[in-house]
Amino acid sequence: MVPEAIASLSDREREVLAHLADGLTYASIARRMNLSPHTVDTYLRRIRAKTKARNRVHLLRLAFALTPTTEEQAAAPRS
Repeated sequence: MVPEAIASLSDREREVLAHLADGLTYASIARRMNLSPHTVDTYLRRIRAKTKARNRVHLLRLAFALTPTTEEQAAAPRS
């Protein structure tokens, strides 16, 4: 996965990945984001194309890499 490609992900694509990392299904992600499951699938296909992820496992690895850990969240300044 190319760092430039990861940086090119839109906010919505990152949101879909975060939900995927939380273990949500496509249908659950769609409900949570008020989208159709087809749109979620489209976002994930675009992410795969941008990052050259080969399969869903690769997508999950990317999702985990982009999702802050509990420690990082605790250390983040709160506004």
